[in-house]
Order: sequence, then structure tokens, then C-alpha cells
Amino acid sequence: MTDEIEKEDEAALTAEYILGLLSPSEAQAYEDVLGIDPDLRAEYAFQADRIAALTDDIAPVAPPPHVLKRIKETLFHEGATKGSKAGVKSWLQRLGLLPAVAGGLLAALAVLWVATTLVPPGTVPVSGASYIAQIASADESLVVDASYDASSGDLFVSRAVGAPLPGRALELWLIAEDNPPVSLGLLPADRNGRLPVAPDLALSLAGATLAISDEPPGGSPDAVPSGEVLAVGQVVDA
Repeated sequence: MTDEIEKEDEAALTAEYILGLLSPSEAQAYEDVLGIDPDLRAEYAFQADRIAALTDDIAPVAPPPHVLKRIKETLFHEGATKGSKAGVKSWLQRLGLLPAVAGGLLAALAVLWVATTLVPPGTVPVSGASYIAQIASADESLVVDASYDASSGDLFVSRAVGAPLPGRALELWLIAEDNPPVSLGLLPADRNGRLPVAPDLALSLAGATLAISDEPPGGSPDAVPSGEVLAVGQVVDA
């Protein structure tokens, strides 16, 4: 980038700078010229207002307070419990779930309307739900919508897409922070059903991850998933 910026390049270059599309060296060179060129500063002010105006019709949406905390904990391991051993992988890492959970975090707000849009009326009592989640595989070959009703202590599940393999079962797991997975039971053979959640487990639902694994008909013979983890989803406030 030269010391002077051609007029015909100002608009495109300024827009790229505002949107963060320039390399660090290009951005620094742009800022150097910006400091001495009043015409470029005027172009910057015009473009900044113009780009900001594109969001005027977008209603602000406040994500649940725990989302940022969970993003930091899951992706960057910030806020880890004191005394944890360095280098110890979380259960999400051990099960190979971190990429899927990251995607689920980015789509957490979308879950808020999924329960009312995809789930058949009367299946999941969304109005009385404390938490909801959509548990899905990466290719969406398995999609299960879940809603926890604090008044009944039940987790209502609706298998919108997919089914267990012949002679196999689908088991639902709760993964809270770095704790080992805890089984919530086998998904019902019918597409819609409910699973009772023990009060102590209900306390761990906020911000937790729900996972579904492929298991023998009676469920995992171990205390953790024994088969492939097929789908994951983030629990959010209803």
C-alpha cells in the first residue's frame, strides 16, 4: 500500500478496513494514511455510518448469560476449577465432542425457536420448560429435541430425525463441565417420550451438553458411553 490512496480505491479499501478484511500490515498502512489525509477520514466516517446502518432493522438478541462463560470454558479452558491437573482433557475432548459443541454454541439461540417449530404440539411442554436443547449429529441424520419441565422433573424428548440401528439403542448422556458423563436413560422406542431426571442432575442442566450414543439394547455396560457418540447439543434456558 502506498502513502497515498487513489480516490477510486478509497471506498473499497475503507470498507475492507472497517470489516476487518485487511491484513495487519495493510491495516497499519491504511491507518498511517488515515492520520494525515482528511479526505480519507471523511470517507471512513461515511462508510462507517453506512455499514452500521445495515444493522438498523436487526432486532438485538441477548444470549443467555452463561453462553459466553461456556464458550470460554469449552474452547479456551478459561475459568477452570482450581486444582485441576494441567493437561487433563475434559470429557468433551475425550469423547471427541469439542468441535460439535462449538457449533452448537454458535447456534444456541436457534434452539429457542426449534422447540416450538419442529416439535409436534403437545409433545414437549415448551411453556413450562426450564431448559431446552436440540441434540443433532453433524450431518443431521439424527435430530432429537429436548425440553426439561421443572414442575414435573421430566425431560421430554422428540426424535425428529433418525432411529437406532437394528438391534441397537440410543442412550442419552448429560455432560456437565468436566464431570464424567451421566446416563439419563435410553431414548424411547417411540419418537416421543419422557425421561425422569433426578433432582441432583437437574441442578447440572444449565449450560451442560447432552449427547446421544449408540449402545446395546440394554444400554451401555459401562458408566460412560461404550459405543459411538452420534449427536450432541447444548442446553440453553427456555
